[in-house]
Amino acid sequence: MSNLLKVSAKVALVQVASGASKPKNLANARNKVLEAASNGAQIIVLPECFNSPYGCDYFPEYAETLLPSPPTKEQSPSFHALSAMAIESKAYLIGGSIPELDTKTKKYYNTSLTFSPKGRLLATHRKVHLFDIDIPGKITFRESDVLSPGNQITIIDMPPYGKVAVAICYDIRFPELAMIAARRGCFALFYPGAFNTTTGPLHWKLQGQARAVDNQVYVALCSPARDMSATYHAWGHSLVCDPMAEVLVEAEEKETIVYAELTGEKIEETRKAIPLYGQRRFDVYPDVSAGRASYDDEVDKILV
Repeated sequence: MSNLLKVSAKVALVQVASGASKPKNLANARNKVLEAASNGAQIIVLPECFNSPYGCDYFPEYAETLLPSPPTKEQSPSFHALSAMAIESKAYLIGGSIPELDTKTKKYYNTSLTFSPKGRLLATHRKVHLFDIDIPGKITFRESDVLSPGNQITIIDMPPYGKVAVAICYDIRFPELAMIAARRGCFALFYPGAFNTTTGPLHWKLQGQARAVDNQVYVALCSPARDMSATYHAWGHSLVCDPMAEVLVEAEEKETIVYAELTGEKIEETRKAIPLYGQRRFDVYPDVSAGRASYDDEVDKILV
């Protein structure tokens, strides 16, 4: 039996397109989540901004209030829809992400909600790294024009399986977040994300494989389906990488559900064959998973 993933888990990535109607988006997500559950999925993942179009112009219009928790149905129809989906599916549900408005601070966030099979909110992750890029002649996008960043790493306990981490899209480009989660005992890293048709073919699969090979854990990326009539063209290609960075399953660009079986044996086998966890040199470089004070102490020791 693995210390990280105690029993095998079947994961489903639900790749859906989101239109202008929030009720239709929620209904479509529900249908696909229940389909995934009927096929035996125990952990089900939705994509980034599954309840709304993706884009800075849309965040304020579609934003929902989540605090204080639980919100009313009027404040957050998506919160209650996700909770109900988790109960109906009897699965852990990583609810992609939704635009959030904090009414106290008047700030907007890109926020992921994870629910237990009993419909209980387990974790809230606000996107930590905002998607601000400028590739000349290709794409310019600035989430920070509207959104504020979150400030925490989100690790979730999912009995009887173990711990997982959830982050959103651009968060995957920052390996420190993944390293910390993996070293704190996560068997998988889940990234609801909406890479586009410029960055997707360049880095989507590469980033998933990189986080997997660096940390010897499973990595799952769940994208919206591509809609060429939308203002933002998602790459699609939701995928799961195993701890050896092999791509176990990959979608195309249309609406679909892809599945993968995660086993603790694969993690153990990988770490035994390539024993990175016993070979790290924290006398040469600091452990980013240590607390801030410990990290500073380690840096000082190395620099002396």
